[in-house]
Amino acid sequence: MQLDLSKIKHVHFIGIGGIGISAIARMMLAEGKVVTGQDMQDSEIIHDLEKAGAKIMVGQSIENIPSDTELVVYTIAIEYYDPELFKKLKEGNIPVRSYPEMLGIVSAGKYTIAISGTHGKTTTTGMIAQILMDNKKDPSVIIGSLLVGSKTNFIAGKSEYFVVEACEYRRSFLQVNPKVLVITNIDADHLDYYKDIEDIKSAFRELATAVPADGFVVCNVNDKNIKDVIEGINAKVVDYQEFFDEHLKLKIPGTHNKRNAAAARAVGSIIPIESSDVDSALLNFPGTWRRFEYKGTLPSGTKVYDDYAHHPAEITACLQGFRELYPNGDGWKITIVFQSHLFSRTKALLPEFASCFTDADKVLVLPIYFAREVDDGTITPQILADKILENGVDALAFTDFKSAEEFVKNLNLGEKDILVTLGAGQAYEVGDYILGL
Repeated sequence: MQLDLSKIKHVHFIGIGGIGISAIARMMLAEGKVVTGQDMQDSEIIHDLEKAGAKIMVGQSIENIPSDTELVVYTIAIEYYDPELFKKLKEGNIPVRSYPEMLGIVSAGKYTIAISGTHGKTTTTGMIAQILMDNKKDPSVIIGSLLVGSKTNFIAGKSEYFVVEACEYRRSFLQVNPKVLVITNIDADHLDYYKDIEDIKSAFRELATAVPADGFVVCNVNDKNIKDVIEGINAKVVDYQEFFDEHLKLKIPGTHNKRNAAAARAVGSIIPIESSDVDSALLNFPGTWRRFEYKGTLPSGTKVYDDYAHHPAEITACLQGFRELYPNGDGWKITIVFQSHLFSRTKALLPEFASCFTDADKVLVLPIYFAREVDDGTITPQILADKILENGVDALAFTDFKSAEEFVKNLNLGEKDILVTLGAGQAYEVGDYILGL
């Protein structure tokens, strides 16, 4: 059934605290619609939505949907962690759309710039948004984090440009209609859904072939996992390696961020925007929430950071960035408080997790953030810590957050120590605790 959003006055969101779906909620609020929602847990994102005018309940039930609701938007996760609720939604009389389906609806008819890839999506999306905003292109933006400064994951622009972070999980990004598609990289991930790397590549292939002949695919053409994806596609392929500048001065460190900047520069050339204006915008880019985010300094002088990195490749790149700023040779020590994300990912990539912390001095392993999964007992924080130890890095596992917080609080950390909370879950709470936030 066709959906005319202009005629809908009341939208209800299930899983409204999610970083992506909450951006659609903000969009609906900006359009003057009544927004209600529900989520399994309270959060900063929910509080901010409430301040913006949304009415939200903590707890999840079909009964939470107001009777005058004209559209329900749901997170695709409920199909798997609450199938009974999902069944009732589908059997009800109110139109329902998933978050990915809503992205497809709002991107239709727009000049959509979709940023995909296993790593670097959020930062690259933020960079492209900064370039367009600084150069008065007035884009609408949906990003999988919060932009530093504005503290929002949605920008309501008035131009044809729509910049969106496009996630590959369960092939969600296939709902988006890109005129410009960025593929930052492709690695094995989401192996609770995809069978293997070839299965993942098939999803990216389907997305790349959907880009029209007058569109563009921006990628690293020499990436072994991307070559098959782009072979013979209709769109013009732009190699972002041609835009890489190792001397580019960014506010966020790391070679991986210079690669993200190269992809953003390539998009700038397509719009087109003068290269000097593109670089000026990139130099101003402050980063995004939970990406190399400085949280504060302890009385002892120890600096505390937080980062969302939760895949081994992301962790390696993140720690290399920290070592650029805080080199071993200058006596800096880096302590990581890490929460692995999903039992399935931790098991499937255990060797990679075990070896990705080589730039750290100590790793404190928190209970695994299981999200949508059930613990079958085959992977634990202790197993991960033991594997990290085998790779020559000091590691210690914790069975609960409270004991980890007290342990960190009593560590003898000084001016030459850096503490980094790491992961897609709630590791940041440890940093907030010791900082008194």
